[in-house]
Amino acid sequence: MRHILTGLVLSITFIACAWAGQPTHIYGVNLGSWLVLELWMLPQGWVDMGGQLCGSDCSTCISTESAFAQAYPDTVNATFAQHWDTWFTQSDVDTLKAAGINTVRIPLGYWIVEDLVNRPHELYPQGGLNYLRRGLGWLQDAGIQVILDHHALPGVQTAQQMFTGNCTTDVQFYTPYNYQRALVWTAVMTTLSHLDPNFGSVFSIEAANEPINDASQTPGYGTFQENFVQTVRAVELTLGISVPSSNLSVSVSASVSNNFTAALNETSSATIFPAEVQAALSEAVPIIMGIGATHGLQTIFEASPFKQSGTPLVTNFMDMNWQYNNPSNPADVAIGPQAYDDHLYYSSAVRRGNDSTSYMTSICNLAEIQTDAALGNSPLWFGEWSLDTQFNATDEFLYQWADAQKLAYSKGAGWIYWNFKIEISNLTNGNARAKQWSYLEGLELGFFTQDPAAFHNPNVCAPYTNSTSNNTSTSVSNSTSKGTSSSAPISIPATGYQPLIYFMFLISSSLIFL
Repeated sequence: MRHILTGLVLSITFIACAWAGQPTHIYGVNLGSWLVLELWMLPQGWVDMGGQLCGSDCSTCISTESAFAQAYPDTVNATFAQHWDTWFTQSDVDTLKAAGINTVRIPLGYWIVEDLVNRPHELYPQGGLNYLRRGLGWLQDAGIQVILDHHALPGVQTAQQMFTGNCTTDVQFYTPYNYQRALVWTAVMTTLSHLDPNFGSVFSIEAANEPINDASQTPGYGTFQENFVQTVRAVELTLGISVPSSNLSVSVSASVSNNFTAALNETSSATIFPAEVQAALSEAVPIIMGIGATHGLQTIFEASPFKQSGTPLVTNFMDMNWQYNNPSNPADVAIGPQAYDDHLYYSSAVRRGNDSTSYMTSICNLAEIQTDAALGNSPLWFGEWSLDTQFNATDEFLYQWADAQKLAYSKGAGWIYWNFKIEISNLTNGNARAKQWSYLEGLELGFFTQDPAAFHNPNVCAPYTNSTSNNTSTSVSNSTSKGTSSSAPISIPATGYQPLIYFMFLISSSLIFL
């Protein structure tokens, strides 16, 4: 019976993915360090820009975008424009397409919506939206689908992490004020995803990357999850996009039928939505109008018919098991298509031996997909993983390690590797870091197959499956660390659609036969 249920879960995953417009199976990479820079991936480049390497405490020097903007307020925009222009290029898109990559996850900071930044208290580089729009255009032309990941949130969601854009112990995301700013960001990004032609390949928006694992330290996060979904759907309903399984509806007056921002302003008064969602929609309107004026989108936003019959976006959350201490279940707030994300970094998990056999036994008996499905967290994709290890892995092992992880993660909705590339320099000990963190370097070295759906050895897990080990059923998420390689010469801080009616029909129908 367990095998039947597992097959059912996988069938639902594939049906759900196809329904929502995302790739039937995700083979992807992250575009990390592009629009949210993490210095450990390009330490020499960071030093050349004017940044500093702090050692073990990233709060003690110029290690993040916020610290850089404070140190160089007059030149930060020009410096980062050069970085954005060169770290991710048309050539990279061509290479990814040739490698069979069909999805990218783009980490974004809240500051890409510049009106949300409280200057001068908060400082970040400006101008990133220009480069995001250009990059999205390239990806769309290449047929590569996109997940927009809210990677660095207002107020900072996790302490002492470079990936938040501001390395600090003062975590303030889990407050009404910053939850509200994140909802405004969501309304703006949802609007762009549907109306800006450059955003045509975006199929999903992720609400919050890697919140604090301990749910007792994230008060109000469950309410934010609910409001995030409703904000996305409120924008879509205003656009006339049908959201399956939703009992929500909005109507706009004929007088604003050619002015989306005016229509959204009307929707912001709809009492079917919580007050926080209404406020977010209202606050988003002038921001959207400003973006329209800056980027030549005024006609689309304010002076043309906007009603659509398009596909709703897939709302995306870290899975429920990302947190402990009575976390909220994001499946409880789903309206329309929704998917779940897990991040597994074996180089930082602490429950298994640091040797090749222990690693293979753990990954080959991975239970995350079934565990999450039991909580309604399906379809599940693995949005971050790498080849990094806590031991000195041989190239022979890395071939197996790549195969085994791909095999495990492909049993869900698919996988997205961290990262698409890593700097190769003296500060990364040549390619010692890149060989375990760069997909393109791993492909060049042969660890990854040219066809991402293929394997060097599809039976790589046979010797380890169902092996008796105290590691076999233990999750390896919830303790992530990017860039902590024993070969690194510098010290790196630790980091880290379903159509519901059809879904329920499949479940109920299948249970009859069980």
